[in-house]
Amino acid sequence: MTDTTPPFSWRSIILPAYLPTLLFSLGEGAMIPVIPVVATDRGASLALAGLIAAMLMVGELAGDLPAGWLVARIGERNAMIAASMLAVVGVLIALVSPTTAALGIGVFLLGLATAVFGLARHAFLTSYVPEQVRARALSTLAGVFRGGWAIGPFIAAGLIAYTGSAELVFWVLVAACFAVVAVLLVLPDPERVFGAARLAREASASGEARTAGEAEADAASHGVFRAIVTHRAVLARIGSGVGVLAAMRASRTIILPLWAVSIGMPAEQAALVIGISASVDFALFYVSGQVMDRFGRLWSAIPGLVGLAAGHFVLAFTHDVPANVSWFTVAALVLGVANGLSSGVILTLGADLAPKANPAPFLGGYRTIGDAGQAAAPLALAAITSIATLAVASATMGVVGLVGAAILWRYIPRYVPRRPRGPRLPPSSP
Repeated sequence: MTDTTPPFSWRSIILPAYLPTLLFSLGEGAMIPVIPVVATDRGASLALAGLIAAMLMVGELAGDLPAGWLVARIGERNAMIAASMLAVVGVLIALVSPTTAALGIGVFLLGLATAVFGLARHAFLTSYVPEQVRARALSTLAGVFRGGWAIGPFIAAGLIAYTGSAELVFWVLVAACFAVVAVLLVLPDPERVFGAARLAREASASGEARTAGEAEADAASHGVFRAIVTHRAVLARIGSGVGVLAAMRASRTIILPLWAVSIGMPAEQAALVIGISASVDFALFYVSGQVMDRFGRLWSAIPGLVGLAAGHFVLAFTHDVPANVSWFTVAALVLGVANGLSSGVILTLGADLAPKANPAPFLGGYRTIGDAGQAAAPLALAAITSIATLAVASATMGVVGLVGAAILWRYIPRYVPRRPRGPRLPPSSP
């Protein structure tokens, strides 16, 4: 069969896939580091501030399965517009009522919005991007998220330094969400533009008819819960390691601002250090994609988990030393490097394992497991901190990270081939 599928072009996905993601993550990146600061300003203890910040991950966890259902039925563009408006509602609730409860509710709604937004992008790239460049495309998506999170804290630091109010940073997310909606309304619907190309690529990938097993797997993928049951073995095994990696990333996001508050760093200085860490993280996203496409997913996942564990151990043993601010900066940089080295690996593993005809239901279950770890980590940090100390909580997460590395070391080679299979793609300009 002659393959008439048009060659893949990076330029074709920049605007529909990456621009809305950059805008949304920029608003989140500005808001997330100041959530513990706003919580403590409203009278929350250190443990309660951590719990409020953790509501972002709890919201993502609660939203993953509904997001899989929603994206499969109304399409990614409509789902992303709805998610952006829900994020705006959450921010307004947090601002209108100056209480810790309202702040927690607002952060939870932002988590729901983030789940829908992230799954829509993930499903689109899983369906459209060819396997041979999948890791680079998805690590670039992760890198775009990191780009927003890298820029956001600098905006937050500037606003706080200029106005003296951390709550004003929340308006950055509101502006970013309206910009996302404007972009999505102006651009063509990516599912309509790229859907035909995806179907042509699937049809030309093999001249053979699909086997009964493939047909059965695709049918099962059309329901979120049926997809979970059908793929329960891989979700339990790869999902466990992915959940630990997500937990370590979430712990990094929460523990750095909490640590800064604990050692008495000024808010603008802490935001600056976190912003530098996020910049290092962002700079490595394409390196991670190249490593995964060339050598396999394992070579991104394991160094990332070991590095995240090491950063937590550095924090755990330096809280009360005289140079704790310097050690905080070192740990933030180590965590940034480790997170950058594993950029996109969770997205890529999900795309490797998902049914290509309708990935959203499977990805809803897959992301639920990852976000369960993401939600559990800050809750565990808050619980351990209230019982013991923040240093003990950090050391505990370091041990968890090493366990996760062992899980993925065992199961990634079993379920994911070392290198993508299939015909070489014609070259295309980036």
